[in-house]
Amino acid sequence: MKNVWSRFIRLLQRAEGEYLSRLGISLPLIALAIVVVADLLAGRDHYLTPGIVVAPALASITVRWRATLVICLLGAAVQGALSSYDGVADLPTHDVLYGQLFAYGAVSLFSVYISWRRETGARAFSAITSVAEAAQQALMQPPGPLVGRVRLAVRYVSAAQAAQIGGDLYAVLDTPHGVRVLIGDVRGKGLAAVQTSAVVLGAFREAAYDEGGLERVAERVDISARRDVRDGDFITALFAEFDGPGSVELLHYGHVAPLRVSLGGEVQTLDPVDPWVPLGLADMVAGGPSSWRAPMLPGDVLVLCTDGVIEARSPLDHTFYPLSERVGPLVAGSGNDLGAAVERVYADLLRHAGGSLSDDVVLLLLAPIQGELPRPPAKGSLLRA
Repeated sequence: MKNVWSRFIRLLQRAEGEYLSRLGISLPLIALAIVVVADLLAGRDHYLTPGIVVAPALASITVRWRATLVICLLGAAVQGALSSYDGVADLPTHDVLYGQLFAYGAVSLFSVYISWRRETGARAFSAITSVAEAAQQALMQPPGPLVGRVRLAVRYVSAAQAAQIGGDLYAVLDTPHGVRVLIGDVRGKGLAAVQTSAVVLGAFREAAYDEGGLERVAERVDISARRDVRDGDFITALFAEFDGPGSVELLHYGHVAPLRVSLGGEVQTLDPVDPWVPLGLADMVAGGPSSWRAPMLPGDVLVLCTDGVIEARSPLDHTFYPLSERVGPLVAGSGNDLGAAVERVYADLLRHAGGSLSDDVVLLLLAPIQGELPRPPAKGSLLRA
C-alpha cells in the first residue's frame, strides 16, 4: 500500500511538473472564460458564477503567487459583473451573494498562499539540487567517456528526493596496473549511506594506485570498511581490472554478477568462481575471495549494475526487471557509443518500473579498446548462416 501511495504522489508531481505548469496562466484564464460563457448561455435564470472559484485554485499550481493574485482579482471582478447580470445583487436578501463572496475570498487567499509556498519550495529544491550535484561531483568524481584504454558510460540515479547521490557507488581509475573499476551498494539509505560510500571510494582510490594485485586492493578497501563503517553495515562490491587485451579480471564481494554482451547481442552472466561476503563482513569467515578472468572479445561490452536495477518491479505484474533478457539488443554493437546504449537500457528499465524507481541505481557499461571494432553482423547474414 505504501508503494502504491508513493507512486500515486510521484504521478501527481509529474503531472504538475510536465503538463500543468506548461499551460501557465492560460489554464485559469480558460477556466474563467468557460464559466462566463456557460453563465451567459444559460440565461439570467441560472446562476453559474460560483464556478469561478476554480480559477484561483488552478492558478496556485500553474503560476507564481503574484500572477495568482491577479487571477483572483480578475475573478472577483467577473463575479461581481455576473452577479449583477444574473440579478443576484437585486435579491431582497444578500445572503447568497455574501456567502459566495466570502467563500471566493477564502479560496483566493488560500490559493495565493499555496502558490507562494510552491514558489519558495521550488527555489529551495533548486538550491538543494545544486548542492547535491556539487557533492556528487566531489564524491563520485564521474569519469569521462574514456579512461585509459576503456570506453565507458554510466547512469547514476538516486531514489532520494532532491538528491543526486545515495548509497550506490562506482569508480573507474586509470592506474599503473591498468584500468581498475569498483561498483558497490551500501546497505541502507540517507546520510549514513553517503558517508559509507565516501569511506569505500576513498580507500579504493588510494589502494588502486598503490597495490599490485586486485585482491590486495579489495583487501585494503575491506579493512577500511571494517574500521570506519558502523557495526552491522556492509557494502556489496565488484572489482574489475583491465590490465591487458582480451580479458578482464573480476573479484566478487556479494554483488550483482556482471553481464557480458557480445557484438552479436549474446548475453552471458559472469558468475563468480568464488562468491564472497560483502565488504565489512570478511572477519566473519576464514580466508578470502579469489579473482577470476573472463575473456573480452572485440566488440564485447561489460555490463555492471547495482541491485536497484534487477530488483525494480513492474507495477502491473510485480515482476523484477529481467536485465539479462533485455540488455542484449539494447547494448549489442554499441562499443563506440556506450552513452546511447546506457540511456536505452535506463529508459527500458523505467518503462518496466512504471516510470519511477524505489531504489538507487547504477548502470555502468565498459568496453575495452582492442583495435578497430568490427561491424555487427547483418541480420540477413545471420539468417543465411
